[in-house]
Amino acid sequence: MKIICTTLNAKYIHTNIAIRYLKAFAKPEFDIDIVEFTIKDPTINIVTDLIQRKPDLIGFSCYIWNIEETIKVIKMIKKIDSSIRIVFGGPEVTYDVVDWMEQVPEVDFIVIGEGEETFKQLLQQLHNKEINYTEVKGIAYREDGKVRITPQSNKIDLRELPSPFRFEEDIPQLTKRVTYIETSRGCPFSCQFCLSSIEVGVSYFDREKIKDDIRYLMSNGAKTIKFVDRTFNISRSYALEMFRFLIDEHVPGTVFQFEITADIMRPEVIEFLNQEAPKGLFRFEIGVQSTNDFTNELVMRKQNFEKLTRTVTMVKEGGKIDQHLDLIAGLPEEDYFSFRKTFNDVFALRPEELQLGFLKMLRGTGLRIRADEHQYIYMDHSPYEILGNNVLSFQDIIKIKQVEDVLEKYWNDHRMDHTVEYLVNHFPTPFDFFQEFGAYWESQGWAKIGHQLEDLFKRLQQFLQFIEFNDLETVIGLMKLDYLSKAKYKPRKPWWEPTLDKKERADMYQTILQKPSIVGENFANLHLNERELYKHTLVEKIPFDLTTYLNFEKIEASNTIMIVYFNAAQEKANFFHLNNEIKAF
Repeated sequence: MKIICTTLNAKYIHTNIAIRYLKAFAKPEFDIDIVEFTIKDPTINIVTDLIQRKPDLIGFSCYIWNIEETIKVIKMIKKIDSSIRIVFGGPEVTYDVVDWMEQVPEVDFIVIGEGEETFKQLLQQLHNKEINYTEVKGIAYREDGKVRITPQSNKIDLRELPSPFRFEEDIPQLTKRVTYIETSRGCPFSCQFCLSSIEVGVSYFDREKIKDDIRYLMSNGAKTIKFVDRTFNISRSYALEMFRFLIDEHVPGTVFQFEITADIMRPEVIEFLNQEAPKGLFRFEIGVQSTNDFTNELVMRKQNFEKLTRTVTMVKEGGKIDQHLDLIAGLPEEDYFSFRKTFNDVFALRPEELQLGFLKMLRGTGLRIRADEHQYIYMDHSPYEILGNNVLSFQDIIKIKQVEDVLEKYWNDHRMDHTVEYLVNHFPTPFDFFQEFGAYWESQGWAKIGHQLEDLFKRLQQFLQFIEFNDLETVIGLMKLDYLSKAKYKPRKPWWEPTLDKKERADMYQTILQKPSIVGENFANLHLNERELYKHTLVEKIPFDLTTYLNFEKIEASNTIMIVYFNAAQEKANFFHLNNEIKAF
């Protein structure tokens, strides 16, 4: 048989570990071709590629982000060649199996749950002359016009699974794409909105095999390795051992990402990381979801926010690890004002990224099964996002989506750290700043168009002028600081009108050329000639003392001449001001 395993990834940089496990487990009896696409690829292009490979069977790895596009692909394939067998697997089709088989008649089989052993058993039966599907554990198929389901087997011994990373055809892509790796399966918690809550217990892969895989990946150029364990730090000793290994044997330039449960992380583990981990080696993703205790109780989520705060704060103070914190809007009994508090509670921790997501009623989860208890309405098709419930209206959801839009652009992308930090302290709460700005953003129609970097600064200024913000000059000064600190080269046309005219700038440059020490010793040591001064520096007025602000993050009103030198060799901006050197970014 000619067998293909494929999926539609959300982005090109993603890879799918599931189909690689299927390929590795099926060897040596079956040789499987791995083919990956993205959900952005035109359906006809995907179908053309697959059909030209002349497969007898195609297995699709299905998730909420790709199921609708995947169905379009297989319907077209079946029209072209109905003899090609189609197999679905993955978390999206593991639940409501009969419903999937009835809705999508083009699917011949569904592999339920862990797929490695089941998929191989299915291939063996299809290869036999006398087929007996009851010998395959955990599949759905059709017989006499009815859907049949075979019982699932016990969980696979993960220690015996072959590596999914040793395929030569993957090596050229390792530097360009995210590599996913798992050291365990299952989750010890029972959060009712999550598919992992359905699984019982946690099982582990062989540690030494995992370490060998990581060595192999790094030696072949892998740059971003993301652990998909639901709770990487459930075992303190295991997490410490892996952290120690990664610190000792990492290749410079490699980044490791983990999903951790912050409130169970011991201070001594964080202290170890703060002392031993190189800056930028690790990145933590932490699901907070809600700080409403009653809401967490309703979804069977155990969380100690005080301990979570301690962990996030200690990690942040260590300055070694970036943190990505998640919130979910729409959990039971969390209305708009409760979610506002949740947002402010978490934003107070100042994570490097704060992702604001919306509840998805995933198939098989307890929350979907009991949706009527909280009067949930939600999308019929993936991603099954909620449209409202008994305490959160659709209009409330629209307002929170406005927050999400500007939060992503102005906080998570770190284009205006100084500016946003100042602004959120001059509104009733951080949430109120993002909400007011987000509502204005939508009212201007900006949510429907693209944006250059300069546009983001102009639009924030326009919003602040619209609400008649009472300290606009200071904010514009901070915006200039943010804009220039991110620039590698002198901007040809900044987004603001210059505060100095040509003659004032020329006079100032002549003064600096005659006596560069007035800008400070370090500036004088640059030994810039007239041409270099004009080409690589920018002079601008700001309304606060730059020294005080950069050293103490305190605004003191003072007319300051800021001189910015754009270092082409270092690709960064250096900030000075007359008579007193400030600092270099």
